[in-house]
Amino acid sequence: MPQEMKPKKTPIRRCVGCMQAFEKKTLIRVVRSPEGEVSLDFTGKKSGRGAYVCRSAACLKKAIKSKRIEKNLGCAIPDEVYERLEGELLTNE
Repeated sequence: MPQEMKPKKTPIRRCVGCMQAFEKKTLIRVVRSPEGEVSLDFTGKKSGRGAYVCRSAACLKKAIKSKRIEKNLGCAIPDEVYERLEGELLTNE
């Protein structure tokens, strides 16, 4: 008897800016590696602790102001990471 094919579940993640849930692939991931390095992860496959931001400049500003990314990752975020995030949002809008 052939098994029925179950549809794959799409991973859902919450934006740290607006706190709404989105599909994982639509968000930008900020990741803290096991070595403590903070970077952007566009593949969603880097190892480490992650925080997700939707592709909205308003959400990013809210996340920066409330320090939600820092709280989620448990470390200080270098300015270069925020600048790269802002640059990424500008090129996609």
